[in-house]
Amino acid sequence: MTTNVLDYPYDSMAAWKGPDVVESSDWIYTLTPQDNTELYEALEHVKSNKIQLSNVSREDFPLSSLSEKLTNILNELETGRGFKLIRGLPVWELSEEDATTIYWGIGTYLGKAVAQNMMGDLLGHVKAVGSNWDQNFNLRGYQTPVHLPYHCDKSDVVGLLCLQIAKAGGTSSIASSISIHNEILKRRPDLLSELYKPFFIDHRGEEFEGEDPYYIAQVFTIHKGRFFARFGQKYVESAQRFPEVPRLTDAQIEAMNMFSDLALSKEIRLDMDFQRGDMQFLNNHCIVHSRTEYQDYDEEERRRHLIRMLLFTPSYKDVPKNTKNLNKFIRRWQEEPRKSVLLTNES
Repeated sequence: MTTNVLDYPYDSMAAWKGPDVVESSDWIYTLTPQDNTELYEALEHVKSNKIQLSNVSREDFPLSSLSEKLTNILNELETGRGFKLIRGLPVWELSEEDATTIYWGIGTYLGKAVAQNMMGDLLGHVKAVGSNWDQNFNLRGYQTPVHLPYHCDKSDVVGLLCLQIAKAGGTSSIASSISIHNEILKRRPDLLSELYKPFFIDHRGEEFEGEDPYYIAQVFTIHKGRFFARFGQKYVESAQRFPEVPRLTDAQIEAMNMFSDLALSKEIRLDMDFQRGDMQFLNNHCIVHSRTEYQDYDEEERRRHLIRMLLFTPSYKDVPKNTKNLNKFIRRWQEEPRKSVLLTNES
């Protein structure tokens, strides 16, 4: 007899709730003086050998004792709570290039960097260049200072390095997709079933010529006993601009709204205010993230600025069909880079 996955809560360490996590500080790893010494020495190794950043591998960035700690962090990302904050990189005494090289070097111990846009960029600048992404489909949420609804990014893990904080606001917020799944199961199992069905999701202009301007994915999937979630209500809603996309049903809208409301609830979410030098890593398959609206400084050099990295990690080689198709798509971004449709300055 086959068990219906909708009959039972999904059991995982990643099914945490914010109030429980905030009581501890074990989700934060603070770099020690020895860690930073190793990072600086690895940086000098890269610079002295004149290795181009995109070619820097784990072997090019030797970390004698920190490497074991990063292995533990990777395990926490893949099989634990699904998130980690690394704190204490002194970016204020580093150039942007050097800080980014250290960040990249740490990333090589967690996975393989993949493209995050149609230009094939392996690193992205999270910085406001516009504000109205409801009407400008060449603008992404991370390019605005407005509130970002809960979502997950492409790839297995997303990383953010904070170079500059906002003048006010800009709080990062995360929530467990598994906890949300289980809460919907408890309250509205009829809506949970809707989230196991396909949704049409907007590529927002970054599709390849001749291909559909959207892709199809479920919010929740159980693949060979492993949990996968893909949520981005904003892009599902904007895909409705295409006449060939089926209209959202009332049940689908209610199910997405319930997911978003639960992610925002005090019972589930965890808020964190970035400090300069923080590195946040999230498992996209079991964590959704958001950010509050923020106000920038007037001075260009003080404006909120984060560097984003997307990673494929070792244990996610066997993934559901929808995830596999999306992974192929972003690999093509890297293999076949094109001129970007993204907004690059205020208009």
